[in-house]
Amino acid sequence: FEVWLPLTTWNRKFQVVGNGANAGAISYDAMASALRRGYAVASTDTGHATTNARDASWALGHPELIEDFSHRALHLTTIHGRSIVNTFYAAAPSRSYYVGCSTGGRQGMMESQRYPDDFDGIVAGAPASNWTHFQSGGHLWAFMALNKDPESYIPANKLPLIEKGVNDACDAKDGRKDGILEDPRQCPFNATALVCASGQDPNSCLTAKQAAAVNAIWNGAKNSRGEQIYPPYMRGAEAQGGWATYTTGTGPGTGSHYDQASNTLGYMLFQDPKWDWRTFDFDRDIPMADQKMGALMNAFDPDLSKMRQHGAKLLLYHGWNDPSISPLNTIDYYEKAVATWRQQTARPASDRSDPDFIRLFLVPGMLHCSGGPGADTFDAVGALERWVEQGQAPNELMASHMKDGQATFTRPLCAYPRTATYDSGTSTWRCPR
Repeated sequence: FEVWLPLTTWNRKFQVVGNGANAGAISYDAMASALRRGYAVASTDTGHATTNARDASWALGHPELIEDFSHRALHLTTIHGRSIVNTFYAAAPSRSYYVGCSTGGRQGMMESQRYPDDFDGIVAGAPASNWTHFQSGGHLWAFMALNKDPESYIPANKLPLIEKGVNDACDAKDGRKDGILEDPRQCPFNATALVCASGQDPNSCLTAKQAAAVNAIWNGAKNSRGEQIYPPYMRGAEAQGGWATYTTGTGPGTGSHYDQASNTLGYMLFQDPKWDWRTFDFDRDIPMADQKMGALMNAFDPDLSKMRQHGAKLLLYHGWNDPSISPLNTIDYYEKAVATWRQQTARPASDRSDPDFIRLFLVPGMLHCSGGPGADTFDAVGALERWVEQGQAPNELMASHMKDGQATFTRPLCAYPRTATYDSGTSTWRCPR
């Protein structure tokens, strides 16, 4: 791990930043962002080094490295990093924060549940928190939908027609036709509407098997009993870079869904470098994964009472069109955490007040952690600072869509479960009060 210590601009605060994918490198870009804000900042490679963040071969025969990756390395980095800060400045930091997305989001969730005294505030974006189900029911399911049958594969040049079908059916539902769905859950579009008619140019439509594959991704992973294993990916922004990177790849058998699932499941779960994804059985192997690795890797405990007792705050965010981790998984966790809080504090059913320790922001049109057609640039750290230090709970974040360093449009992000509404008279989006 490394700790960076500003000589003259220290804001008297400490920040730890998270990792992506299967880690293996110190997060220098994130450290630089924290340093520019005046933070003393720490980051860890989580105990192994690799130039390929998708690689998991380091886990073969090394359960101690898996535990480091799961939770131990970041916690110890936090403890030792804070000690270094204390020694260097001869003063303890006034506040400690954590910031991460994806695997970094899972690390933040793990901190909130396993080590609730480590931080005063946590930003956890797109958390890979339901890890055993996400790797199999997310990555592997989406890959298998397109690749188990060679005729189901969809080339990247067909993604624009899928996105157009979604937007034609649903874009105007939120009051403005702009290529961004405010809440994709409200879109019931079925890919069978894109199946080729007799004599139609095959480049302008889908085959029946291709449409079934798209619907399988939109409907999410289920076992043979029809039980949902992992929530689906959302409709929209298929042609905006996310699906080409994660789902279709550069050809059959490629894409980040395959890289992540084959490495993670093969090396971490099955401990077999020759593991074949075709052998995965969702009825048999999901319960096995939960039993073998669930307690270690899943950060899905909704009881945040110890974090609340510490006075810490948890700010979650997730792109609605994330092609890697379903935003519905984060919604599911948030709703469970809030329900647990209501039960623990004996709140009457009529009390629908917002919790004072957790907020969730869904970002329309945003892909995995950033990118996409939506307004994906916003200051979550500043909002968290005001919440922790001034007691100003964030109910709205102003976000921008950036191009060449300039904001092309702005849009408010509303604290879940609220969604923004469009006022055509003033051409503005507003969060309900």
